[in-house]
Amino acid sequence: MTNTPAKTNLPVEPNDFVGRERDVTDLRRLLESMRAVTLCGPGGIGKTRLAVHVSHTLLEAYADGIWFVELADISLDGPPDQVPRKVAAVLGVAEEDNRAVAGTLADALRPLDALLVLDNCEHLVDECADLTRVLMSRCPRLRVLATSREPLRMAGENVWRVPPLEPADAERLFLARAAAVRPGFPGESTAVAEISRALDGVPLALELAAARIRVLSVEQIASRLTDRFRLLSAGDRTAPLRQRTLRAAIDWSHELLSEPERVLLRRLSVFSGWTLEQAELVCADDDLDVGEILDLLTALVDKSLVVVAGETAGEVRFRLLDSIRQYAAERLTAAGESEVLRRRHRDAFLEAAERHGEIALAERPAEWRERVSLFFRYDAELGNVRSALGWSLDRDEIEEGLRICTALRTYWIVRGRMAEWAEWTDRFLMRGDDLPPYALGPGLAGRSQLASGGRDFVQGGEFARQALEPCRKAGDDFMTAVALIALAESHARAGRFAEAVGRLDEADALTSRPGQEWNRAYALVIRGHLQIRRGRLREARELLESGVQIMREIGQLWGASAALIGLGRLAEHRGDLAAARVHYGEALPVLEEIEARPELARALAGVGRVALEQGDLRLARDSLAGSLALSRSSGIRLDVARALEVFAEVVAAEGDDHGAVRLGGAAAALREAAGRPAGGGSRLERTLEPIRRRLGETLVSQLWGEGRATTPDDAVAQALRPPEHGAVPAPRPPGEAEPAGARPAGARPAGGGEQAAPQAVRPLAAPVTPPSTLTAREREIAVLVARGLSNRGIADELVISPATVARHVTNILTKLGFASRAQVAAWAVEHITDDDPPP
Repeated sequence: MTNTPAKTNLPVEPNDFVGRERDVTDLRRLLESMRAVTLCGPGGIGKTRLAVHVSHTLLEAYADGIWFVELADISLDGPPDQVPRKVAAVLGVAEEDNRAVAGTLADALRPLDALLVLDNCEHLVDECADLTRVLMSRCPRLRVLATSREPLRMAGENVWRVPPLEPADAERLFLARAAAVRPGFPGESTAVAEISRALDGVPLALELAAARIRVLSVEQIASRLTDRFRLLSAGDRTAPLRQRTLRAAIDWSHELLSEPERVLLRRLSVFSGWTLEQAELVCADDDLDVGEILDLLTALVDKSLVVVAGETAGEVRFRLLDSIRQYAAERLTAAGESEVLRRRHRDAFLEAAERHGEIALAERPAEWRERVSLFFRYDAELGNVRSALGWSLDRDEIEEGLRICTALRTYWIVRGRMAEWAEWTDRFLMRGDDLPPYALGPGLAGRSQLASGGRDFVQGGEFARQALEPCRKAGDDFMTAVALIALAESHARAGRFAEAVGRLDEADALTSRPGQEWNRAYALVIRGHLQIRRGRLREARELLESGVQIMREIGQLWGASAALIGLGRLAEHRGDLAAARVHYGEALPVLEEIEARPELARALAGVGRVALEQGDLRLARDSLAGSLALSRSSGIRLDVARALEVFAEVVAAEGDDHGAVRLGGAAAALREAAGRPAGGGSRLERTLEPIRRRLGETLVSQLWGEGRATTPDDAVAQALRPPEHGAVPAPRPPGEAEPAGARPAGARPAGGGEQAAPQAVRPLAAPVTPPSTLTAREREIAVLVARGLSNRGIADELVISPATVARHVTNILTKLGFASRAQVAAWAVEHITDDDPPP
């Protein structure tokens, strides 16, 4: 029996189709239930190739065939009925005198079970929509699959946005096309991943880049992507003109825009991402009315030049793919608008930053939920803020740049970004000889807070001392109090208690006024820590509790949680482990809500220390693992050192004396690097004392030296490695007495009475799941979780939506049996190495 040839004129696929397996499956399913589907996306995203590939997989599904109609060669200014005439010509349908071609086509196609593929409809949207509408109404078994840079906007149309290739698929495509150009091409490398990210996973751009492998290495290609339009200009001579170069692909879309759409597109290039309100604020002027922005932005989204990037803080955000952004920026420069738009952009972020900075520290009243939204908003705005700061430096506008740094310091301290933000602030301060006091004083005071947030209290005190005179000269009581409190904290850490009290008394004289509640509460917290150091524990508790109360009254739950950590530490000093566990557990939900990495690490470390004292090694290891991963991602060396010290105790309790000594040596080296060596009689010394008796001084000295020579990353990996011989206690058999502290947090004892610790600190199984359990994308996301990125940060890194990230994180938690991102972070540090297959 001979096979009947398929009825089709589909073009033959020129090479292997790479990636998009899920897209193909979903589109096949969609075409089973929907009769009109439009693949939308920017030029070069792969609409035509996807349509052709899906159609080839469906050839047996349509008895009367699949017919491909290329519309790109039809002129905009041609005669009427061009689209139906082209379709009729492809299908061999003869035109009739005195009758519309669409009607003749509809009669010819009415009985057919067929799929009609209309390719490149964007310049003929109205005609394509009219024809499709007629065919859908009169041909019940016909389906239409269209490709266009904008929807046809007709009843019954299902718009499918073709996304960029995911990172792993983008790399596969580049490697496949590079191997075709240069057989024996060496394959995967860091540079290939860099190229794939820089080109947004756009297939045309990746294929044009791979074509350069004839004469350039991947590293050379990656380094030349700053001038991508020149680099990506040697495409397939047989391809349509609009697809032979990256610039031509975008030119085609640009030429189809109205003049107001072109103006808005080029002006949007100043953003790394934006909201509607920001676009209205920065892009509107006498030439572009603010009332037009919404409709113009909608049109650019429809025409696949602007991407909807999800929601943050209750607002939809938009962005441009990097290639389109670079193209639009060139157009902005050519129009002579770059300078004025960049200044508007910077000024808009300066105004917002100063307003939001006041909200962060309760100078302006706000609900806690508003502050939570702002923390996540500035995750999304990081690219814009960096751009505004860089432009301010380039233009020597030092005051404006420093004011942005000062205003946003709280957001970066919460996120553990102190090192980067301190570097930005220092760049402005070093060029700030002529700064007015109202900018210099707060800038120095803010810099002191960044240093203290990074646990460098000596440097924090020095910046605070320098800040006092200009703050006072400017009459800025709020930042004067900030500097006094930071200086007091520095004195207290150095044991200069009388000086610390004097500075706090000076601050108290300023903080009784409205708007100073944050400073008043924080001064109480510092007094509480000071009294702990002086051994006055009852006074310390009263001060810390007062600080918590004020922070809660002003809706600053981050500040309240920091004070709760102090209460937990105080309870440890008093030997009240149950109270300590409650305080740490009470702080955790708020810190997890805003992803406050440094304080979250400290709270988890507290839970771990308490669990260790209570003999609950499983909870101790889990909590300390999360703390250690967070501290490492924040780059705070002192916190890493402290976590390693407690981990040495855990490892010793698990029976690994050698590992405990090595971790102790690594912690000591980190402490010295941070300028905070441990004193005699430290907790670590007490841990090592029995080990010395067991191993002998010679071996302990050798192991200590090995630990000191270990890199911080290797020390963290060593600490997070699960115990080899089952030292973590097994689950308790039914009926066996419960050891102290081993009950899961949140569970009450049988007789009731004791206050339960929050659910966030319950003990969980040690992480032992192999990385192969996760997909490549899930492993990639787990690594980014370990770096401390939020869902929004991961989405921006991988060019996917936050909702997709959330789904992956849920899958990871389910597969690994975990309940928190901290556990995922600890697991990723231990299990996902450079030897794993790349995602």
